Amino acid sequence: MFQSFRHAATWVHTWFGLVLGFLLVVVFFFGSLSVFDREIDRWAIPASRFTPQPMPSFDKMLRPVFESIQPGKESLDKARTLVDGPLPTHWDHPDFWGAFTTHRDPVLDMSAAWDTPNARVPDSVMGRRTIDPRSGKTFPDDQLKIGSEFFYPLHYNLTLNYDLTPNGRDLGNWIVGFAGLVMLVALISGVAMHRKVFREFFTFRPGKNTQRSVLDLHNMTGVLALPFHFFFAFTGLLIFAGTYFPVTDTQLEPLHELHEKIEEQETGLPHDRAGVAAPLASVDPMVAEAQRRWAAKGMAGEVGALSLNHVGDANGYVSIYRAGTDRIASVSEGIHFKASTGHVLREDPPQTAVGGFADFLTGLHLQHFRHWPLRWFYVLGGLMGTTCIATGLIFFVEKRKKQHAKTSSQGRRVVDSLAVTTITGMLIATMSILIANRLLPEALPSGWPPRGSLEIYAFWTGWALAMLHAFVRSGPVALGKLNPAWREQCWVVAVMAVSAVLLNWITTGDTLLRTIGTGYWPVAGVDLSLLATATAAVFAAQKLRRKEAGAMEQGRSQPVVREAVNV
Repeated sequence: MFQSFRHAATWVHTWFGLVLGFLLVVVFFFGSLSVFDREIDRWAIPASRFTPQPMPSFDKMLRPVFESIQPGKESLDKARTLVDGPLPTHWDHPDFWGAFTTHRDPVLDMSAAWDTPNARVPDSVMGRRTIDPRSGKTFPDDQLKIGSEFFYPLHYNLTLNYDLTPNGRDLGNWIVGFAGLVMLVALISGVAMHRKVFREFFTFRPGKNTQRSVLDLHNMTGVLALPFHFFFAFTGLLIFAGTYFPVTDTQLEPLHELHEKIEEQETGLPHDRAGVAAPLASVDPMVAEAQRRWAAKGMAGEVGALSLNHVGDANGYVSIYRAGTDRIASVSEGIHFKASTGHVLREDPPQTAVGGFADFLTGLHLQHFRHWPLRWFYVLGGLMGTTCIATGLIFFVEKRKKQHAKTSSQGRRVVDSLAVTTITGMLIATMSILIANRLLPEALPSGWPPRGSLEIYAFWTGWALAMLHAFVRSGPVALGKLNPAWREQCWVVAVMAVSAVLLNWITTGDTLLRTIGTGYWPVAGVDLSLLATATAAVFAAQKLRRKEAGAMEQGRSQPVVREAVNV
């Protein structure tokens, strides 16, 4: 079928990249934004613009909040599909309480879980709360953390949370996982098809024709960040290995249950409730003891997460985890206490070599550690991945432009419109949600959808309008010309990015001079990134305008040349 292995690799690289390239651009771009998801959260929720705080007192602040949490609407709606009959109107006796924070989080995320009564399959309902750890003040439930609750999950599950099984194997995770696997194939085949990799590392000719310069940029970004691309595709698959190979949904389930029983015996951490009520001892002394033990091992630090399993039961236990911001590996040195007495049940032992290596790879991917230069390197690598895939899509179109124009084929028109939708349309959608965030009032009239839902609607609406515009304006593509939607949407991106910065200033009073002057870089960084995006969009729009003008001049001169030849 193919003349050589290199030709086969070229075919694989081209068509696999084309089919899933549109999806991978989204994964890489929003993965890049997710590196600073907490900073985007602070931009989106002005009330959270204060210094990150340590874990507050459980006894004085957290326990009253936990006791007031009730299940969320989405969780209850899901539970109704699993239960024949009514659900409780008030949920008591939770099975789990948890609180989580990081060195970049000024707010504290809290959650509670209850076993769903009379469910056809084992399931839990969840309730959440976000508080100000300085005062215990609760943030409104309808405020969307755009960075950590939308951009971040968008890059690994596309927010497609449709459960393929009762145990919650989300459809979006499988789609992105398949795309990640295909990306590994595309990377390997890309290396195989390029014999002059070293030369392409240094080759970029922006003054050449569109096809040549786009291919140079595709090769350069692909080669320069090749280890980065491979690493993140591989570790992304590693993190979700339990989703793609679920032990409990296979013939290995009995072995899995046996492992849980053995683990319970070895660790002393009960897997099930005893069914006997027991009071909860003071948790603050447990926190102090955990910090004392960490300090004794030469790793003093703050609490990153705290959880209570089997709340109010004789088998209840408290788990306290260290904030591992000083290490790459995703290990938290958990110490576990009996909830009713405060006695230490277990200290997590050191990881095995295999487990430690897996934790190291996971930690590198999730970057919970404190290292700002490396965090910016991640952003650069992610944007280079986005550029590499995007230029590959553009090159595919440019290479076939003249051939399709001669045969009146509409295939290039469709692919070009999808490329516009994916690349500039993705930016328009991002600007749409940020602008909606600043335009929507804090309190909406009764009967309206939640504020966060409206922001998400703005995101998808902006993207849909960009797609409609790309297809409507794609007529010149069939004639072998540039789609004017590229240039027009670049101008839209520039205007929207500047508008988002101005709206942040108008609605909060946080100008760039103020945020930079006070050193509040989470908000200043988002504003500066928006202005940088606007600048790049203006540059691209002007360059596209010159290319369109040059193509028009060339089109006018061709008839004259033919007439001169005929004479």
